[in-house]
Amino acid sequence: MRQIKDFLAKPFFRDYRVLGCLWMLLPIVMWLAKMNRANNYLIYRGSFWNAWRGWNIYMLNPAEYGDCHHYGPLFSLLFAPFAIVPKWLGVLLWGIALTVFLYWAIRRSQFTKYQQVFILWFCAHEMLTALFMQQFNIAVAATILLAYYLIEKEKDFWAAFFIMLGTFVKIYSIVGLAFFLFSKHKGRLIGGLLLWAAVMFVAPMPLFHGWDYIVEQYYNWYVSLAEKNTLNAGSIMQNISLIGMIHRVTGLQFSDLWIIVPGMVLFALPYLRFDQYKHVPFRQTILASVLMFIILFSTGSESSGYITPFIGICIWYTAAPWKRTGWDIALLVFVFILSSMSPSDLFPAYLRKEWVQPYALKALPVTLVWLKLCYEMMTREYGRVE
Repeated sequence: MRQIKDFLAKPFFRDYRVLGCLWMLLPIVMWLAKMNRANNYLIYRGSFWNAWRGWNIYMLNPAEYGDCHHYGPLFSLLFAPFAIVPKWLGVLLWGIALTVFLYWAIRRSQFTKYQQVFILWFCAHEMLTALFMQQFNIAVAATILLAYYLIEKEKDFWAAFFIMLGTFVKIYSIVGLAFFLFSKHKGRLIGGLLLWAAVMFVAPMPLFHGWDYIVEQYYNWYVSLAEKNTLNAGSIMQNISLIGMIHRVTGLQFSDLWIIVPGMVLFALPYLRFDQYKHVPFRQTILASVLMFIILFSTGSESSGYITPFIGICIWYTAAPWKRTGWDIALLVFVFILSSMSPSDLFPAYLRKEWVQPYALKALPVTLVWLKLCYEMMTREYGRVE
């Protein structure tokens, strides 16, 4: 760990101007590669125009794009600025907006400069992978980080805003409630959640044909998610999670609850260590656990969603008040090689096509980190500097 700190301590690598330029290059790289093949952008664009015309937001349109829309009606409203401009410009602006949002969330966090620099360097390649798919998962990570940060800053009302903003687009962000026990103003947080939920629910109505239409779209959203969950099990590009990995490696078909329930127990056990709540490193590792858990235990996990657990892995590595071992560094390298590099052309194509994709092995290193994190949260003292 000392070697990594020394490396990142060099002026070039810890200069926010360098990191800002690097991250702003990522959406440009995506745009140059995907401006004419941005399927997810076209889906999002289609959702806005379908809503504008009063059509089903979740209808298929194979002439324009593959798959169908799976985000909440609020997203169609939020996407308006990127849908009304020419497609080539919309793709670029969408990539820039996602990048700026997550970069800002990381910089606004209460992480030390070392932690921020580590996250921005370590996650850069995974960020590019997410951008190639133009996925909202990038914004999901940002909303969770901001919810945690604002609860830490005792700005619970605005923490509630980001929790609800993410939730009304993609259900994942509801995990921001995992920080509820850390809040010093629980009443304010609950009030904010209720208020912002009401605001998010009705926000699309003035532009998109009123109450009846939007309520119908919420039902259609539910139907689309149910259908997607069924389809995920049979897709090699979906369910890239601990759940998917176990099913594919064993070849057995059984209820996902046999995996999810033990996972939820492991996730919840550290919350019983009330004496550790006062330590910032412990609260940060809860955040890290949340960021990994939502991908590892979701059948909807995709390769492009791994920007979220990657931030969690960086927090796991840097938040511990004790010295990281050589095994921890080896695990970090394993994460980068197998989980981050495997979707890229720099990884052997044979291994990717014959092993990593069919068996969802991208989830393996993240699973190992999460299990080690759960063990540490249950056994280590986070108030002791070693």
